[in-house]
Amino acid sequence: MSDWLPTILGTVAGLLSTASFAPQVLKAWRERDTAAISKRMYMVTVTAFVLWSIYGFLLGSVPLIVFNLLSLAMSATILVLKIRNDRRDAKASKTQAEPGMARSG
Repeated sequence: MSDWLPTILGTVAGLLSTASFAPQVLKAWRERDTAAISKRMYMVTVTAFVLWSIYGFLLGSVPLIVFNLLSLAMSATILVLKIRNDRRDAKASKTQAEPGMARSG
């Protein structure tokens, strides 16, 4: 097998894997709605990308390092948006549920 073929395959796979997070990041960012996103799934995904990145560093594989760090950043963004929106929604629900907490003005 040619030396360049694994690099080409790794690069294409990395591009596609990383790009797959872009629509979710954009949708969650724009709509501020992450109710349908699983927090546990993204916690596992972020952990996996951390481990893949470490593995890439240990192997010295540039495609593994670059694309897993990019995917880590995107999946971590989704996780942060999910946590932030869950807290915001819980706070809003609590405020609405407590009688006499309405502000005048």
